[in-house]
Amino acid sequence: MSMQWSSDLATGVAEIDNQHKEIFSRFDRLFKACSEGKGKEEVLRLLLFLQEYVKEHFSAEERLQLRSAYPEYAEHKAQHTSFIAEVERLAREFAAEGATLPLVIKTNKALSSWLLQHISKTDMAFAGYLRSEA
Repeated sequence: MSMQWSSDLATGVAEIDNQHKEIFSRFDRLFKACSEGKGKEEVLRLLLFLQEYVKEHFSAEERLQLRSAYPEYAEHKAQHTSFIAEVERLAREFAAEGATLPLVIKTNKALSSWLLQHISKTDMAFAGYLRSEA
């Protein structure tokens, strides 16, 4: 299994799309590591990356939403907050139990699923709003 960026996930906002591509690249590394039996080593790298990078990415999205008076800002921000909380929960689980196989699987499923759903629905709705305002 892999997680590849595709053009149908493009929002049309270069900064946001480039950040999404980087997140996809990191998830793909985890998928590849899992297929090689090295997922336990890679899960920590992904969680550490996500703890910092998504905050930066979400802030960039939220600033753009505020500047454009996006009416769904509060709901979008709540989804970001929820994702950050999930990453923090997984990081705490990693700190307490180490890189267990269930943690690797949970990280793969929960975070990749959330990311795909969020970009394809929530971020695309925002992109549509931006295009309509232009």
